[in-house]
Amino acid sequence: MIRNAEMEVNVVAQLEPVAVAGNPAAETKLGRKRDHTRDPEILAAALAVLAETGFDGMTIDMVATRAKAGKATLYRRWPSKNELVIDAVACMKQGDLDPDRLPDTGTLRGDLVAMIKPRSIEDAEKKMQIMAGLMSMLSATPEMADAANNAIVKPRAAANRFLMQRAVDRGEISPTCDIDTLCLVTPSMAAYRTLIERKPVDRDFLITLIDGVLLPALGLRGDTDPARRGKVAPPAS
Repeated sequence: MIRNAEMEVNVVAQLEPVAVAGNPAAETKLGRKRDHTRDPEILAAALAVLAETGFDGMTIDMVATRAKAGKATLYRRWPSKNELVIDAVACMKQGDLDPDRLPDTGTLRGDLVAMIKPRSIEDAEKKMQIMAGLMSMLSATPEMADAANNAIVKPRAAANRFLMQRAVDRGEISPTCDIDTLCLVTPSMAAYRTLIERKPVDRDFLITLIDGVLLPALGLRGDTDPARRGKVAPPAS
């Protein structure tokens, strides 16, 4: 028995990486390599459950069932629900808010209106539902608040700021306009409408916000004619 035990120890020693200074393998233990290929599906399932139940009602079991994954798989990757949700929120796609894909119609109003697409409204609505699900954790967990801000508010504000800066560069609006503050108007109002008023953020609401609040604050006149609402006017010659 002693001899068998000694042989087992020798076999394990041969399989383990040699401890060499500066060699990452020195700290790696023998074991099955983790498979991260399903992470996007699991994170998407976590966001869907979060939007439906809120953070307090959400469980790892629900996410595992939605993702058709084993609960043990989730716990190996995310030891707690907090860590899973933070990763899920942080990985939300920005999609059309990439500066290289933003519209360029020649006018700021045209650009802002062109950003209002059915898919973008649907994505924004989903993100707000996710933020609503996080409400109980935002004040208690700074990491959660940072992840939500970075994934939901900052991308939209950054896109608005990009469009406003381009309008400044072409002389459409004054360089003295506080675009750092004004770029937050639409995402902030959208969040208020969804989280506090419990109303949908639809096309009419966004265009009213653009024409009645944002453009006047930038020194531009919005289109107040209901018959033309939502239409992009050609740039001034």
